[in-house]
Amino acid sequence: MSEAKPRSKPADGIKPRGAPKRRRQKPRDERPRAEEASKKKPGDKKAPIVEAAAPDIAGEAPPPEAVEPDPQLTPEEAEQARKKYLLKRFWISGRGYWGRHGDRLAWPLSAGLVILIVVNVGFQYGINVWNRSIFDAIEKRDAHTVYFLSAVFVPLVLGSISLVVAQVWLRMTMQRRWRAWLTTSVIARWLANGRYYQLNLVKGDHQNPEARLSEDLRVATESPVDFVAGVIVATLSASTFIVVLWTIGGALSFPLGGSTITVPGFLVITAVIYAAITSTSMFVIGRDFVRLSEEKNQTEAEFRYVLTRVRENGESIALLGGEEEERSGIDRTFAGVLKRWAQLTGQHMRTALVSQGSSLFAPVVPVLLCAPKFLEGSMSLGQVMQAASAFAIVQSSFGWLVDNYPRLADWNASARRIASLMMSLDGLERAEQSDELGRIKRGETKGDAMLSLDNLSVTLDDGTSVVKETEVAVESGERVLVSGESGSGKSTLVRAIAGLWPWGSGSVNFHPDRRLFMLPQRPYIPSGTLRRVVAYPAAADKWKLDQIKAALDKVGLGYLAGRIKEEAPWDQTLSGGEKQRVAFARLLLHRPDIVVLDEATSALDEKSQDQMMATVIRELPEVTILSVAHRAELEAFHTRKITLERHKGGAKLVRDIDLVPRNRKRGLLTRALWGSGTTTEKPRKTK
Repeated sequence: MSEAKPRSKPADGIKPRGAPKRRRQKPRDERPRAEEASKKKPGDKKAPIVEAAAPDIAGEAPPPEAVEPDPQLTPEEAEQARKKYLLKRFWISGRGYWGRHGDRLAWPLSAGLVILIVVNVGFQYGINVWNRSIFDAIEKRDAHTVYFLSAVFVPLVLGSISLVVAQVWLRMTMQRRWRAWLTTSVIARWLANGRYYQLNLVKGDHQNPEARLSEDLRVATESPVDFVAGVIVATLSASTFIVVLWTIGGALSFPLGGSTITVPGFLVITAVIYAAITSTSMFVIGRDFVRLSEEKNQTEAEFRYVLTRVRENGESIALLGGEEEERSGIDRTFAGVLKRWAQLTGQHMRTALVSQGSSLFAPVVPVLLCAPKFLEGSMSLGQVMQAASAFAIVQSSFGWLVDNYPRLADWNASARRIASLMMSLDGLERAEQSDELGRIKRGETKGDAMLSLDNLSVTLDDGTSVVKETEVAVESGERVLVSGESGSGKSTLVRAIAGLWPWGSGSVNFHPDRRLFMLPQRPYIPSGTLRRVVAYPAAADKWKLDQIKAALDKVGLGYLAGRIKEEAPWDQTLSGGEKQRVAFARLLLHRPDIVVLDEATSALDEKSQDQMMATVIRELPEVTILSVAHRAELEAFHTRKITLERHKGGAKLVRDIDLVPRNRKRGLLTRALWGSGTTTEKPRKTK
């Protein structure tokens, strides 16, 4: 299945989707807008926050239909059916690499690898024949032939080595390109429409997606190429050298009970029986390999996640003195890793017993079987050595599964884990294309309204209401404060407006060609220079250094201007208040039309909060603001207030009032901004 290429989707800046969602097969209308806006100057108010080109893959196939297990199956049978389908789901996407929208080098690399394998098997046959000739010459003490064959051996070896090196290059190139193609495709689907965020809100087997997209996807794309190449080599080698064994060995006759028993192709029959015994032993001994490999991969992913969490939240842990508790959690998770490794060690020990025993017996068995014929003179020394070499190759070919069963189990586990993530993305994608689950529509406002919520209800993915039947219209230049007690659905409403929360009904409408900018409570701080941090989500060089320094100075971060080119772990270096100031600096640079502040000043003291809001209103006097906050002091910086109240069937809008200045003592900035610096409430009809 071909999948869409990634689109840029920043954490803080979001370009509103002004038109209703269209089907994927049709061109997106954002491209002309982005191309037109890209010609504008950085300071131009109409310059887009996100210049994302439309995907250039046409005709993308829809996600596979949802597969429900037969209700008559037992839980164990249903789980087995699910695991079987997971492998099928992986191949639905994986085989797209060789499809119409796949890699242009996929088939040439595949064909080249097969050709090299065939030619190399021919060289192996040549070396096998050389084995017979050299030992026959030694047995006859034919010095001339021995010297000639010694000279012939060098080009045979060089040719075989060259072919193997070329095979390695082709094989690893194919693995690398397949991994790149599939990783890009899955990440594109993961990032599209905020699905990476929505996965946290829905049920499913998609925990630790970063481990699945890195380690599991690597194993899932590397191993199949190795397996297919190994199967081709094993099949061709077995076919070629079975003929050699049949031709050289002939029939073996031995007396039994007064009669003579003749076994035609005795070396071939012995090789087949020998391989059947070792393969069956491996299947029996390693039957739990897949389960243990899957559990090991999951615990490894959980261990990495725990360590990452400690690193990302190091300041909070250190301030609270939570090292001992974190150590306890890490030890507990690591104990699970060690337990799975111990169980896997037992499996490897048992498989090593079969594998090592097979490798030791394989060269000896044909010599012992051929010894009677050699002693009676019906077989030469060269034929014995050729048979021994051919038998070892046939046995190695038949025993390919014995040697690769652990890797096959590891691939099985990794393919299932990445397929589980694919299935969760399938569900989200089907929900986007279906009206059955209830989706919030995206549209355009009529008239001068910058933003309108028309009968908007926000629900969980199981249908539970969070916000119910909200009707709000925000005019250009209005500054609206959304308030309500904790848990009333304010942040959920903001996510719905931003397009991150898709479930519900009604519509969120934006004025066409207007841009939305989000300031969350915890601004995202990317890695790199401070210049990149402030310019995000735009490129670091979109604004001149003087412009970025001026923005930092306006938000009270002028003391960082000297470090603007410095690369540092800014996410760990900046305090919570400094991060929120950086977010306001971004706002001043991007100059959007609509701003949504989700507790964007929660880490600032009251005086700093007043300064930030006053700066925004002074620098962006025409901007439309929608704020979510608990602090009553913010009322002074807004012209309107709406209140959400939690009810049994979901939060509802209970008040919509105008905020009118009245006499009240406040700080100098507030008095300068509002005159008297106080407010009264004037009821306002909701839409």
